[in-house]
Amino acid sequence: MRLYNKSKITLNKKNTELSEKDQQDSKSDIVTNDSNNNSVNEEVEITNQPNELMISKLKTELESTKQNLAEYEEKLKYSLADFQNLQRKTQSDIENGINLKIDKLLLNFLTIYDDLILAKKVLNDEKINVSGLESIIKNMNSLLSEYNVVPINALGENFNPNLHEAVSVVEDSSLDEGTITKEIRKGYISGDRVIRPTIVEISKKIKLDNLNGE
Repeated sequence: MRLYNKSKITLNKKNTELSEKDQQDSKSDIVTNDSNNNSVNEEVEITNQPNELMISKLKTELESTKQNLAEYEEKLKYSLADFQNLQRKTQSDIENGINLKIDKLLLNFLTIYDDLILAKKVLNDEKINVSGLESIIKNMNSLLSEYNVVPINALGENFNPNLHEAVSVVEDSSLDEGTITKEIRKGYISGDRVIRPTIVEISKKIKLDNLNGE
């Protein structure tokens, strides 16, 4: 009976020791797990820090790129505007240069044309046949019409310094000041370009002092 009790006591003691060891092992496992968790968290934090720095850097570079792009777009707009202005100016200079050469040729042509018109008038006055001359003048008129060169209407019109050139003045109280009373040489225009102005005589109002003097 005593042996049994002693054996029972020994078993209880061993069970108690095992229980205490299990508790210690459990506590050790908990501490190890906590340590491992802390280590993992630290690794996650360490891993996240470079990512955040990289994202921040990329955002800064993106903003810088956007700003540079806006500047380049603005410069491109100015460059395109300058190119278009230069293109228009170049085109305008070319057209003006061509028109000047054409106008010079037309002036020489019109000088010959005037001489033929005057010769026809003289020959008509002398009762000489001018049929051949009339044919030449008709061809010249067709050529002027083809290049849209038309005479400037002047007689009875108000004087316009852009179209007319006054070389003499006649006093006439029945006409408005600056009325064209005579065409001395016919002028011509092509589109909005004056090839040569019409040389004219214009009217001038009679002054009251002159009437009283008479």
